[in-house]
Amino acid sequence: MKLGIIGLPNVGKSSLFNVVTKSNAVVANYPYSTVESNVGVVAVPDDRIDFLHEMYDSKKTVYATIEFCDIAGLAKGASTGEGLGNKFLGHIREAQAMIHVVRCFEDDNVIHVSGKVDPVADVETVNFELIFADLEVLERRVEKTKKSLKGNKDLQKEFDLLSRIVSHLEDGAPVRSMELGKEEKEFVQSLDLLTTKPVIYVANVSEDEAASADDNPNAVRIREIALAEGADVVTISAKLEAELLELDDEEREEYIEELGITGSGLDKLIKASYHLLDLLSYLTAGEPEVRAWTIRRGTKAPQAAGKIHGDIERGFIRAETISFDDLKACGDMHSAREKGLVRSEGKDYTVQDGDVIHFLFNV
Repeated sequence: MKLGIIGLPNVGKSSLFNVVTKSNAVVANYPYSTVESNVGVVAVPDDRIDFLHEMYDSKKTVYATIEFCDIAGLAKGASTGEGLGNKFLGHIREAQAMIHVVRCFEDDNVIHVSGKVDPVADVETVNFELIFADLEVLERRVEKTKKSLKGNKDLQKEFDLLSRIVSHLEDGAPVRSMELGKEEKEFVQSLDLLTTKPVIYVANVSEDEAASADDNPNAVRIREIALAEGADVVTISAKLEAELLELDDEEREEYIEELGITGSGLDKLIKASYHLLDLLSYLTAGEPEVRAWTIRRGTKAPQAAGKIHGDIERGFIRAETISFDDLKACGDMHSAREKGLVRSEGKDYTVQDGDVIHFLFNV
């Protein structure tokens, strides 16, 4: 999964990127300190992998991964190429979802491109640029479809849907907030519009407000925007998280306890990302390797097997399956089999989060 970190300049995008990827991207108090996108791949922490590694004494462990892309800050007018707009919009198209960082802290030492902290205005600036970019794409598509209508009346339904989308965008709303049928959703996805991409808003608060971040008035306003769009929200102090990274484990635990905060910024983002994209992980385990495989919720067993190799999907026979919790409670696979907890699942089985699976196939 590839997530693009977006937002106005100087809102904490690079700081957040450094926190989640443990990188050293440039963090500076001036716009466009990020010119080229920074990319980092992060292993998803998973205690289940660690447990299975110990159980099987495996030679190799492979965690699920997320790719984070720290995208250059956006300027008003980006949709027409202002600032680094063209690069900004191009990198967003490559991402599956957007992490929209919004400044919710006051600090006279950190320049704000608009001269004042106003998270609602900041969100609107970014969203309007994405909307304008989508309208530009749709303008050409609508014109083409309109011309083709004269010779093909079957395109009327497509033309009507395109017109609805344009009207929705012109009202200042992202396409992801539209109510669409199944076929309409499939068509809209084919348009590759920026405002169809799922969004996690990150309300970036000050260090002093980390423990009570959800009470920050600006963060509350971001939650209201997200609720209206059907987006997710994570509240983080990127500056504090960066400071925590510099401490050893014991010092970090003591400081976290003293501050009264729960969970790391990375953990919060990963949970929100999996929820937003409707993902889950199943596990394969043995002495050679323990690995997590990320799939969409609702995936059937053969398609889940296809994540490993196409031959396994094509030659799928059955999936020997046990939930991780049952396996952990039994202590080993032999005991789990004796208790009848290992199931034989067929082609119609929907894989669940935490399933430990051994696929049987023949090609």
